[in-house]
Amino acid sequence: MGNSYAGQLRTTRFEEVLHNSIEASLRSNTVVPRPVFSQLYLETDQPLAPNGRTENDEEEEKSSESNSPPIPYQMKPPPEGCCTTDGFCQAGKDLRLSSLASDPLDLPPGFSLVGIKSSSIPDNLLVCAVDRRFLPDERGHNALLGFSGNCLGCGEKGFRYFTEFSNHINLKLSTQPKKQKHLKYHLCRNNQGVLVRGAPIYWRGNDGRMRQTASSLSENHLSSNELQPNLTSTLPPNPQGNNGLQLSDIPPTLTNGSHAASSVAQPPSQSGPGRPSGPHSNAAPPKKRHKGWSPESSATNQPESTIKTPSSSSISSFLPVSSVITNGVRSETGVVPNSSQGSSTSLPPPQLTVSVPDLLLQTCRLQPVIFKGHGPLPQLTGNVGEVLISSLLQSCYLSAQTLPRVYQHYGPSPIQPLSTEMQILLTVYYLVQLGPDQVPLIEDLEQIFMRSWRESHLSEIRQYQQPQTSGIQGRHYGIETTSTFPGLPQHLSLPSQSQQPLTSSQLPWLAQLAASSCGESVLLLAENVESLAQGLQQMFSRLMEGRLENTNYVVIIVTAARQETQSCVVVTGKHQCRALAESMFSPSEGLKEISHQLSTGAAQDLMNFCNSLGQDGDMDNILDISSVYSSEASPLSSSQDSPEEKSVHSTRSPKATHSPSGSQTQCSKDSVSPKGRTTSPKDTCSEYFVEWREIRPIQLAVARKLLSHVCAIADSSTQNLDLGSFDRVSFLILVPPSEVTFQQTVFHLWSSGVLRELGSLDQECASQREAERYVVKIDQSAEARIDSLIREAHSNSYTLYILVHDHAHWDVSSSSESSLGLVDQLLNSRQVREATNILILHVTSFPFALQTQCTRISPYNEIHWPSAYSNDVDLYHEKTRYFGASELLDSTCSGNSLPLMRYDSSFESMTSMLEERFPKLHSAVIRTTVLIQHYSVALMAASGRLSSSHNLQKHTSVETMELVQSLLTAAQQCPAHHGHMILLRIPCLALAAWAHRRLSRVRKQLGLEDSFEIILGNPNQALNVAQTFTDQIKTWLKIQDAEWVPRTYLELEALPCILILSGSEPLGESLPRSLKYCDLRLINCCYLQRTTLEQELGLAAYLVKAESRVLLNPGPESDQLESDPEKLSSTDNEEEERRQHGDSPVSSSQPVQSCSDSGVPDPHPAQSVQKGTAEAIHPPSQSQTQQHYSFQSLPHPHPAPLNPNQPPAQAYSQIHTLHHQQQQLPPQGHFQPFSQTNSQLHTQTHQPSHSLHPNPPAQSTRQHSKSTSSASLSPRSSSPLLSCSWARGVSRPPSVLLPRALYDIITASDSSGLPRCTSFLPHMSVAWASSFRPLLSKMMTCTEQSLYYRQWTVPRSHHMDSSNRTEGRSDNFHPRRLLLSGPPQVGKTGAYLHFLGILSRMLIRLMEVDIYDEEDISNNAQADALKHPPNALWPNPDIMRTMPFDYTIHHPKYDDISSVYCPGFKPSAEGFPTRQEDVFLRRRTSRIKLSKYAAYNTYHHCEQCHQYLGFNPRYQMYESTLYAFTFTHLVLGEEIQLYFIIPKSKEHYFSFSQPGGQLEGMRLPLSSDWSPDCIKSPIFTPTTGRHEHGLFNLYHAMDGASHLHILVVKEYEMAVYKKYWPNHIMLVLPTVFNGAGIGAAHFLIKELSYHNLELERSRRLEGGGPAGDVWPFIILADDSCVMWNAVDLDARNGSVEHAVSLKQVLHHMEACQDLMHFGLCGIRKWSSRGSPGNNPREPFSRGHLHDFLLLNVDRSQNVQYDQNRFTCHDVDFVLRLHSAGLLVCRFNSFSVMKKQIAIGGYRTFIIKTKMTDVPTSVGPSQYICAPDSKHLLLATPAQLLLEKYLQHTSLKLFPLSAKNYTHPVLSVDCYLNLGPEVTVCFVSSRPHSVNISTTGLLFSGLLLCFPDAFVTAGFLKKFAFLKGATLCVIGADRSSLRQTVGRLELEEEWRFRLSDEFQTANTKEDRPLFFLTGKHI
Repeated sequence: MGNSYAGQLRTTRFEEVLHNSIEASLRSNTVVPRPVFSQLYLETDQPLAPNGRTENDEEEEKSSESNSPPIPYQMKPPPEGCCTTDGFCQAGKDLRLSSLASDPLDLPPGFSLVGIKSSSIPDNLLVCAVDRRFLPDERGHNALLGFSGNCLGCGEKGFRYFTEFSNHINLKLSTQPKKQKHLKYHLCRNNQGVLVRGAPIYWRGNDGRMRQTASSLSENHLSSNELQPNLTSTLPPNPQGNNGLQLSDIPPTLTNGSHAASSVAQPPSQSGPGRPSGPHSNAAPPKKRHKGWSPESSATNQPESTIKTPSSSSISSFLPVSSVITNGVRSETGVVPNSSQGSSTSLPPPQLTVSVPDLLLQTCRLQPVIFKGHGPLPQLTGNVGEVLISSLLQSCYLSAQTLPRVYQHYGPSPIQPLSTEMQILLTVYYLVQLGPDQVPLIEDLEQIFMRSWRESHLSEIRQYQQPQTSGIQGRHYGIETTSTFPGLPQHLSLPSQSQQPLTSSQLPWLAQLAASSCGESVLLLAENVESLAQGLQQMFSRLMEGRLENTNYVVIIVTAARQETQSCVVVTGKHQCRALAESMFSPSEGLKEISHQLSTGAAQDLMNFCNSLGQDGDMDNILDISSVYSSEASPLSSSQDSPEEKSVHSTRSPKATHSPSGSQTQCSKDSVSPKGRTTSPKDTCSEYFVEWREIRPIQLAVARKLLSHVCAIADSSTQNLDLGSFDRVSFLILVPPSEVTFQQTVFHLWSSGVLRELGSLDQECASQREAERYVVKIDQSAEARIDSLIREAHSNSYTLYILVHDHAHWDVSSSSESSLGLVDQLLNSRQVREATNILILHVTSFPFALQTQCTRISPYNEIHWPSAYSNDVDLYHEKTRYFGASELLDSTCSGNSLPLMRYDSSFESMTSMLEERFPKLHSAVIRTTVLIQHYSVALMAASGRLSSSHNLQKHTSVETMELVQSLLTAAQQCPAHHGHMILLRIPCLALAAWAHRRLSRVRKQLGLEDSFEIILGNPNQALNVAQTFTDQIKTWLKIQDAEWVPRTYLELEALPCILILSGSEPLGESLPRSLKYCDLRLINCCYLQRTTLEQELGLAAYLVKAESRVLLNPGPESDQLESDPEKLSSTDNEEEERRQHGDSPVSSSQPVQSCSDSGVPDPHPAQSVQKGTAEAIHPPSQSQTQQHYSFQSLPHPHPAPLNPNQPPAQAYSQIHTLHHQQQQLPPQGHFQPFSQTNSQLHTQTHQPSHSLHPNPPAQSTRQHSKSTSSASLSPRSSSPLLSCSWARGVSRPPSVLLPRALYDIITASDSSGLPRCTSFLPHMSVAWASSFRPLLSKMMTCTEQSLYYRQWTVPRSHHMDSSNRTEGRSDNFHPRRLLLSGPPQVGKTGAYLHFLGILSRMLIRLMEVDIYDEEDISNNAQADALKHPPNALWPNPDIMRTMPFDYTIHHPKYDDISSVYCPGFKPSAEGFPTRQEDVFLRRRTSRIKLSKYAAYNTYHHCEQCHQYLGFNPRYQMYESTLYAFTFTHLVLGEEIQLYFIIPKSKEHYFSFSQPGGQLEGMRLPLSSDWSPDCIKSPIFTPTTGRHEHGLFNLYHAMDGASHLHILVVKEYEMAVYKKYWPNHIMLVLPTVFNGAGIGAAHFLIKELSYHNLELERSRRLEGGGPAGDVWPFIILADDSCVMWNAVDLDARNGSVEHAVSLKQVLHHMEACQDLMHFGLCGIRKWSSRGSPGNNPREPFSRGHLHDFLLLNVDRSQNVQYDQNRFTCHDVDFVLRLHSAGLLVCRFNSFSVMKKQIAIGGYRTFIIKTKMTDVPTSVGPSQYICAPDSKHLLLATPAQLLLEKYLQHTSLKLFPLSAKNYTHPVLSVDCYLNLGPEVTVCFVSSRPHSVNISTTGLLFSGLLLCFPDAFVTAGFLKKFAFLKGATLCVIGADRSSLRQTVGRLELEEEWRFRLSDEFQTANTKEDRPLFFLTGKHI
């Protein structure tokens, strides 16, 4: 291996480096190429290569002592017989961490547990014990050379060489083993005592980053006694920031793709991006040293307790939105790495510190935030409590340098991550283009990095992505940025592939150039700054001197010689510091801080400040004067006396101090006290209606989709759900712990009717209380309910339990969390996972947290809410349209109407001023106080009770004034006093309670208690509404119950109220349609995740009446519709009244303008936040189509924004100028927004005041007055004269007021056209898997979005899915878990409730089958006397012989065949209509529920059937053997070879010559044998085409009895039947019978059975037993027999049938003592009508038997089935059997039910022509032809053609026989179907046969079918025929026909013609049949 000397020239790379340097110098104008030799000459201490190792490390690993290629490492061969399995030592002991995690391990003193990385098992670690002396310390130093370790598997100790140890643990390396490469991690135990991966072992040069360490600590939940040393002593130094992380060092939870990435080293390229530029001064090449002995110095550790740092939740706030990996716990991120980026030269001395000045917060009124960048921060001392430190920017840098594995798999490549210098430059530019009120977002910066990197390696990325591009990976990366930055020189652009990377010497002046374009906003400290400590000290000095008053960001860059570039960013803007500081709190910590400030009185000064109205006095004094009531106690606490009402000086913003004159008069005039208003004689509202219980078509469609997914799970081959085994449905709905949500779900459940449908309620329930036991809140009480359900599920295996997890995104915490994780504990428990009858349905509007790389839900089990409209076509015939977040965004694009979503600039200005005045108060406290003061003042102004009302309006915002005016005046227009709801969202419970008390006090003092209600929506408390308003609601809803109170917000429909909704997040509460304003101005802006934002916007989601919608583009002259009388007005009077008084109405917001996509004036037009990053980077002309996705087709640029500081009058004037400009726009029809509703849904209707505009433009006036023509959802369009304000607004979506910061974010769009918020982190509990991810695409479907999040997000350690990993598997989906996602308030509850109902109906339907239910045909009216007693158990042979044989066929399936002549039978006069041959498809059926003794098809697989179907643990599935069986048949005259397929589990039913030898036969029992659990008769079931649907599962039918069941199949179907029925015995018919009918199958079964009977008798004789005692019966069963019934004769009301098992039927029949006297037995067909008439049924009868036969093969040996028959073979066989003198008996006490199976069967034969295999329409007349004629030949068996021809054309052959029962056709020795109108008289020619008397009977025809020798001329002369009767002789060929005619002397009485000879339409090869006809003389 030799030493690798520093200073050695690497000539293998010399030509490459030289070429690159020359090329760069020729192409570059600005970048100085790096000297060639400085790239090739290695310094003493190498900087790290991009993969985290030094150059020498790479050479050592490659064994590159010389320039020759490295020699592959040859491992020592393992000893003979030792274990070589990966993960095990050579002694065979398991070393994997996953196996040893919980085992107690014996560790010698001085040894540490170490995790070894093995390339063969990349997703696991090997555990070993290593002497600590040979491991480095936390700085990578002081490790002894060599190795000393023990094997923890076998216990072997004393390994002195790592090579020897690596062989022992089977590392299987291709390079020489090195401990630095494989000893990767310290191992430690977490709080649960489980051994987990700890901090990485910092071998000098390896990539042990703080980010990775923090991740591993947070992932493993180290205990408190282990956390401290890991954070302080084992934390590795932070290497050079521009070097990418090794993926092998990233924890498995955080890698993209599979759970563990293999360690792939990047090529050692020192000239790529990120390498330091400039020559190094080292000259002497010292010898190679051990890595652990580097003399590198380290920075001083910073005490973690001295600095406030962000918590893990801050990842999802403003800068920390999208960090890829969790930064760990709150105390972790403040720890400063103790190394200087891997560089050992020019580091600041350890004692260098930075002192934080005293009184920093008091002096500067801000708390600066320091973002660590590149390099370690110096230690801060002094007043460190007033400084915040965050490592989130550093995490962004690191994640942006972790190349995806796809670029590492190609070995050496030019693709490198962004260099440190380029990252710093891009960061400076990003900060430069931020607005003064904008807070930096990590998401944006991350995408800028991604975009820059992608453009710099575009060709290589395309090369690597080409074979890997999938649906979403090929989409655009990052936000759209141009390569040329505005404000920088044109020649400086993003580095392309051909340019050299940015050097550290160029960075300062380029960054300074970029910062100079924004004035003082960004300050760059780079000149004469030799260290970060010096830069920070300068920053603090300037800050204390006030020189950074206008500076928001200070960027410190250190580019000293021989030192890696270092940087950090200090945020000094007041607004930015506050936002970032508050984002460092977790949500719960933020709420605690707010509550603390309220309880300690910290907000008292703010309250006093806001209470003052300046010159207008003090609010409390004004209220006290007007109030007739006494003052209440303090709203803040009981110990304070109204301190918030004490007045101090008030300061107003310029915009808030102006109000149009005259509005006060209007307000006071209309706001009449409710006590003084007169009551109308008719105090009801005819326009009031409530539609709660309607199920919409789209909900039905979603319910069916849910059902289809459940069926798909059941139909899959995994057998995870057996729907056929369940007979009922039970369910439990889990909801968040909100009392309103609970009651709301109970209400929906109760009113849906599901409980009655499921049988839970026997009658109409009168109270919702009965439904409450099916809904449970997820709190501590839920555990008992779930446990009860689990116990119930275990005891009721036939019940399917549905666990509906509603609002499923609410709690995704792991159960390891102390106070959370209830969902994980309950739904992910082992009992729920393993219960096969529990199915979980997650329902949520925001499924992102459940769509990660470790999700438990299969993507195939996701159901997404469908779009109701496609191209404006109503797909589901809905009467409603959904109006959600995307439609709200569309409304902001309106150029001529007021957007529904907007912000309040006056309120924002007021809060901004107070936030600067009170820097220590939380912004939520300030904003809430200001807003409640605005509401209070607005109430005072709008009430009309105060003389100074006109002066009060200037102390509130226009938006708040409009809200309050609408609330107070809406109810006046309705005789029933219907009004609107205002939703005021205050997340903090303490602030919400204070706001409720404050507003209630103001309302009381103003005497407005009866005008509107103020409701505090606390999720932990029930809804509380005053009795006055409760009575009002009861009157509206016509509720008579005296104790009724509203429990849900839906029941507050039309109630004028302010709902203060509190709680950290909405918990699924639905709001009424009377919601008019959704005031979200107080929601938290610190935690920006997609779920959080969309959840708040979802409160305004609305279902709008579709019929009230008017199409867009009504035309410029459509001004006839009435404008909105409420919008922009101070009252609810009509327009005429407003014009009469000349009022100047108050605008509801800043009026519409087209300055940006907001539709709201921009107070800072120069640095508009809403323009976003994209617009700042693009020139304005380029950004118009990228700003918002709804503006893609707007053809005009936006006018400039208004000046925020101008007075309102001037602003209104400018607005109308803008409106006048907008008249030149194209018609609105050209505008195609993105959302489903192609119209804007909210309007501005009031004409501007004439006092402001003496001469308003005519078009401008029209533009205002007509704007409701595009307000498609306002009912005023169609019914403008509605008097009820509620009725006018019920079909209009609510207006939404947002904080300015959120509004700017939501309305901005990214490069894909989607709103920027969609690219945010989807949920707080997940993290991005990689920075190198594409953006969501605008064209993505919901399914594609799901796949996107499944690929690019990973759960954090506290996520419940973080533990959902299975070794060796890429997924671990729960098979019975579904996810239903849909927009908020769209109707998901109704959909899944309907799903429960149809699922229950389907299960009932699965438990039911369609049974043929038909009466017997051809019944005699007369009833003979009973021969047997009614309760006789078995037939008496002697009595049976005296009973006449019933020749008549009674089975209804044969109502289309020829009747058999019977002397005593008289047919009915009308006869029977002709039926087509597909009659069985249209026969009468009844739906019958399956009994527990039913036979099943292949879709049934319950637990009891597993062994029966082949799931026997003793045998392998499908383990069966094919046996041949040959016997000779005398009739056929040839050997017949059959095949048996016998499973191993069934071989005991057969006898073999030897075990596994030749098959000799089936074993048969003796007649004397009897067992209660055994059936003696073998069961044969011929079947074809029904491998799935045939009822071959007889396990339940046999009630578990042992039986021999043989399926008789055709050869070509053998494989498919064997596949579906692996544990069934198959009898395979010979090949020649592939086209044969049912007759052939029965023929071979009978002959085989008789042959086997003879063999068994011989075997018994050889064994010395009696030969005649062998059981001779077999069972011939149809494959559609499903259930059996027995008649109960003891019933009082006559005979009643009940279900019995097949075992009981067969046991009863086999127990008959005289059974041997019978040749054939059977049972009757079931019918719901029972026996005809009320006469008692004869228990036994003689007649035809069908479907289920017990055949005595011994007595019937001389009567065979006709092997050629296709139809009526059983009728023919029974007739011949009876004529042979054998007894035929039908057991009438039993019946068989036959299931309707429309697939397969022996009746489905297709007649095809020879020319094509396609079935053609061939008529029966074409089935025959003249011999030797040219005719269409058919590819159908000749016998089938003959039978079909005779059936359909017999009237031509036997014209005298038509409907002539008294003159039948004589058929000798066979029965053939001649059609239903012809009667056949069967006679047998055999001697001593039993025939009917034909004396005096004249026959209308004679049929001779293959007459044998028993048919003679003398036999035929016994019968008389009518003159003209027809003769038909059938033979195999023409010669046999002639011989038959001659032998029988037929020509004497019959006349023949040559033209009367025919054949079937077959070719000669198919052996056609011939027949000859003649007439009787």
